[in-house]
Amino acid sequence: MEILVIVTSIALLQVFVFAIQVGSARVKYGVNAPATSGAEEFERAFRVHQNTLEQLVILIPSMWMFAQFWRPDIAAGLGLVFVIGRQIYRSAYLKDPSGRSMGFSIGALATVILLLGALIGAAMALI
Repeated sequence: MEILVIVTSIALLQVFVFAIQVGSARVKYGVNAPATSGAEEFERAFRVHQNTLEQLVILIPSMWMFAQFWRPDIAAGLGLVFVIGRQIYRSAYLKDPSGRSMGFSIGALATVILLLGALIGAAMALI
């Protein structure tokens, strides 16, 4: 299960870095808290961070539940796919939000596999 702790930590560190980038964008573009709008560049960094937080709420429990019924290394691998997808999403979104689909899809697919795998594993354990 140590591998899950490592991958969970990586995902949490990624969202922490995204938070720092939002703070830097606030300063750079003069968007004072509590405002969440202003310069488009700030808004892009803000949305990357917020969307990643929204996705982590599903990813992390799904990864741990999947590992409970299947294999922790596969769960961790899918968690890393999510992190890579988020990085692709971030890079694309900061350049042009319309290009975010591939990164989002990579992360979402990994999450759906984990969530459905956990659900199927639990259902099979009941049978």
